[in-house]
Amino acid sequence: MCAESVSVYLGLGSNLGERKQNLDTALHFISQRMKIDKTSSVYDTAPEDNPYQPHFLNIVTHAYTTLEPPALLTLLKGIENKLGRTPAKRYSPRTIDIDILFYGDQTLNTPELIIPHPRIAERAFVLMPLEEIAPELTHPVSGKNASQMLAELKKGVQGVFKFIEPLASKG
Repeated sequence: MCAESVSVYLGLGSNLGERKQNLDTALHFISQRMKIDKTSSVYDTAPEDNPYQPHFLNIVTHAYTTLEPPALLTLLKGIENKLGRTPAKRYSPRTIDIDILFYGDQTLNTPELIIPHPRIAERAFVLMPLEEIAPELTHPVSGKNASQMLAELKKGVQGVFKFIEPLASKG
């Protein structure tokens, strides 16, 4: 465990089952182990890498944790399993997906985990909710903030729409 809390940003998505409930339940489980500070609105997102599946609901949440990155990843994978995510082909439909976007200003590159998430700057469904709650958050590698990355997104923001206002966290 870390000696003190670290600011983390997590991206959550669901496109199977009760999508909004899956996000809310995941936030509830996260709040049992971390202090959730802020959560974005919910965004409806057309699937990108495998278009033949249902739309996603996506959010970004800001929290504080005392867990080191590998332990945080283990916790989040446990929450995914608890919510019915099963091993499947990459980009398959899923009840819940929880990604570590940022862990403080740290960088990490292991076979199991890359921080910051390597595709943040390519994903409107991450950048739009991230920009909503942390427009000035600076990427520790590129030096660009969330607003700048969103403005530079080459494919734009097609297919990503605000669905509902922020979910209330239960914690």
